[in-house]
Amino acid sequence: MSAACRAPHRVDSSSRRRSRAALLAAGAAVAALTLSACGSGGMSGGSGNTNFVAGKDGIATVKKGDRKPNPSLDGETLDGKKLDITKDYKGKIVVINVWGSWCAPCRAEAPNFVKLAKETKSKGVEFVGINTRDPERSPAIQFEKHHEVPYPSLYDPTGKLMLRFPPGSLNPNAIPSTLVVDRDGKIAARAQTPLSEEKLRKMIDPVLAEK
Repeated sequence: MSAACRAPHRVDSSSRRRSRAALLAAGAAVAALTLSACGSGGMSGGSGNTNFVAGKDGIATVKKGDRKPNPSLDGETLDGKKLDITKDYKGKIVVINVWGSWCAPCRAEAPNFVKLAKETKSKGVEFVGINTRDPERSPAIQFEKHHEVPYPSLYDPTGKLMLRFPPGSLNPNAIPSTLVVDRDGKIAARAQTPLSEEKLRKMIDPVLAEK
């Protein structure tokens, strides 16, 4: 029998410690990426000159005179009702949140959206979700029940609604993404990161203050 078969290869303790540390570091990096965003989902949309100002907080804003119209977003909600954001919420400020039940950052930010949706409705702000990449409705419906979401979500499992955003608009091409649409139906702000209550207010309040 050869020496290789008689004696297993030994790894000294320092090598094992280095390997373990490398694995832990790699795992932490993956976890950080997972928590920061769930992914793009292969969605495309706006490009070109959007005239936006990107803040260090991950929020992009557009001056009132430079904004592009929000595309027509309509379809069936998770509970089977018809919804047309442009027609049904005409003259309102609309907060659009793109989410998936499988997305950990979406779950983390959901309570902030629920809270502000209730607070701002009397001020003329409507919240609506776009649920995407959930092949079945049931997990998304359970998500809404668990978080007691008071507003509807369009069911868009393949991301077709995202393709309606024309070149030159601020399109939501990550999950989660959030848009704030002004009273004229134009996109005023976009975030492509999970939002705290503070950041969500930062997106909504300037649009509320507009005359």
